[in-house]
Amino acid sequence: MTTESLLLVTMGGQPQVVTFALDWLLARGEIIREVVVVHLSPTPDLLAEYQRTQRALERLHREFSGDHYQGRPCRLRLVPIRYDDVRLADIRSEADADVVWSAIYQLLITLKAQGRPLHLCIAGGRRIMGLLTLSAAMLLCGHQDHVWHMYTPTGFRECARNGSIMHARPEDGVRLIRVPFVPWGAYFPALRDLMMRSPAEVIAAQTAQLEAAEYARCRSVFEQLTRRQRDVLRLFALGNNPQGVAEQLHITLATVNTHKTVILDQCRIAWNLPEDAYLSYHFIHDHFARFFQRASPAPNRYNTGEADLAL
Repeated sequence: MTTESLLLVTMGGQPQVVTFALDWLLARGEIIREVVVVHLSPTPDLLAEYQRTQRALERLHREFSGDHYQGRPCRLRLVPIRYDDVRLADIRSEADADVVWSAIYQLLITLKAQGRPLHLCIAGGRRIMGLLTLSAAMLLCGHQDHVWHMYTPTGFRECARNGSIMHARPEDGVRLIRVPFVPWGAYFPALRDLMMRSPAEVIAAQTAQLEAAEYARCRSVFEQLTRRQRDVLRLFALGNNPQGVAEQLHITLATVNTHKTVILDQCRIAWNLPEDAYLSYHFIHDHFARFFQRASPAPNRYNTGEADLAL
């Protein structure tokens, strides 16, 4: 039995983004009873943007007349971005971006409380709105939720501009493309429970959680290695290539590569990567540089027993 889901769309002055996304999902058997449209509110002094947005909202109201869409029960809910009861006209500064992020974050909390899977279409409106929505979704959404980008062929997009065409035919080529995203909140539930006063605090909390997990993986690899393998690991983490490691440790390149193979095998285990996943010494630098900065700040202790104990 198909579960009812909810569609959230970011929109600017192009109302067809909403109906194209909804039509595409309905055609694939999704049951959607509510569509939430997040938008900015240009003021009359920005006449062209103001008029375009007003026309877009009017077109959507007609499409969802009587809380029905194409003969199906479906409620339209318009959500203008607000700050202290004042509608936000545009995103002109980092402060405006914080307002949008906070508004979408709180909206997602409310929608997720309903227990229905979410479809998030981030193709409409300012590009930064889509990015901010994706950022909030990574904290609050789960594996049952989906983020979509919309592909519209150039010629048809021009024909449909400003709502001139509100429904695409299959041959028009409009389709949604799934956006890969990692629902970090599902892996670290404590992130969802934090009461944040600003997006910066959310990002700081998320970063701390991720760094702790990364450090644990790095340490698990380090503890499986011999003394010499740790020396090789540390030099790769400092940015050396295999030849540089060989020269600093006064060993052959073949010996370095042997140690590197052992190290990367341990990395596959720690990061749960397939055995055939290709890894190079760049992986070591990317993942272990901060590990050694945190664990052993003194750069000249890379091959001492004292440094090993510090870890």
